[in-house]
Amino acid sequence: MSELVVGLNAHVFMHFNVELPDGSVADSTRAHGKPARLTLGDGSLSAGMEKALMGLAKGDKKRFSLPPEDAFGQPNPDNMQHMDRTQFAADADLTNGTIMAFTAPDGNQYPGVIRDVVGDSVTVDFNHPLAGQTVLFDVEILDVVAKEAQ
Repeated sequence: MSELVVGLNAHVFMHFNVELPDGSVADSTRAHGKPARLTLGDGSLSAGMEKALMGLAKGDKKRFSLPPEDAFGQPNPDNMQHMDRTQFAADADLTNGTIMAFTAPDGNQYPGVIRDVVGDSVTVDFNHPLAGQTVLFDVEILDVVAKEAQ
């Protein structure tokens, strides 16, 4: 029996670090002690990320760099929102760079970064915090499981 490799619709269990060009770690499943579970082809990963993972098998390790277009995209000016100060709690930290959770009308929560406060106008950036940056992934495939037939 041949070992499963990462391919479309495969469930992949992996550890990863996301590093910036300066070597700082932006995210790490290893630091949280909880591996990621991903399904290739479900739209949750960029095409560039999926391409880099294709063909890897349990136990494989790989380091690869992705430009913004293949990682978290370029910042979208439409994701910058101007909100009224009254929409925030009186004691909310509105310091530039503060990350806050915002609840959308559908009930989902999204992170936003405070970018500016002028008078009663608060500018919130809903772009991914790594948008526009080249990132380095350091991955270790823990397991690959075939998707069950529906």
